[in-house]
Amino acid sequence: DAAQYLTEVVCAMKIRIKFSKHGVMKFIGHLDIMRYFQKAMRRAGIDIAYTGGFSPHQIMSFAAPLGVGMESDGEYMDIEVNSHQGGSFIRDALNDVMADGIRVLSVRVLPEHAGNAMASVAAAGYQMRFREGLRPPFLDEDLLRRFREKESIPFVKQTRKKESILDLKPSIHELKLEGDTVSMLVDAGSSVNIKPSMVMEALYREHGETMPEFALLVTRTELYMNAGTDQEKHFVPLRDAGEEF
Repeated sequence: DAAQYLTEVVCAMKIRIKFSKHGVMKFIGHLDIMRYFQKAMRRAGIDIAYTGGFSPHQIMSFAAPLGVGMESDGEYMDIEVNSHQGGSFIRDALNDVMADGIRVLSVRVLPEHAGNAMASVAAAGYQMRFREGLRPPFLDEDLLRRFREKESIPFVKQTRKKESILDLKPSIHELKLEGDTVSMLVDAGSSVNIKPSMVMEALYREHGETMPEFALLVTRTELYMNAGTDQEKHFVPLRDAGEEF
């Protein structure tokens, strides 16, 4: 009835959920992950808000989709709830019904003016390890230093319809070697979205090599928003837009 509807509107809260994705779940695509969480919300008893109309659906949106085969420590989704018992309750209730490989890490309430997770993404952090026997012998910190210091890093991007040349240099904010792991922070917004494989392919070409197919084991470590300006970027995790409750 009208009174209940007004109460729900007033009480609706925007919530940002951070979760990880590992193991066999890395082979589950984005659309199936969306369906999975819709069912998990019902099983966990979360009072999630629904759209109106003849075909209501849960108010839920995800940040940048993760490629199939990648693991992640920093995936995000936004939901709206009509009522709640606190962030830790939502986190624990969801984790109680999660399949192995997905775990909710944090639940934070967003201010009303906060943009949605998808629109907020500006950059992504990645860690890459090599499959056994495929670590290139030429890879060292000196090579990465020379690569970072280049004036431009051209990359030929090919789609079904056209071929274009990108300069990766302005979009690579960090690139370093830690033991056998290559870590990077790259642009991942709506206008420029750099895949880690693009950087690694360019790195191989810098040494006159071709990167073997399926050489990398990739983990997305975090998604970031830009809390600075276009000229002076300051990347902070998407979770920082909200507060614990």
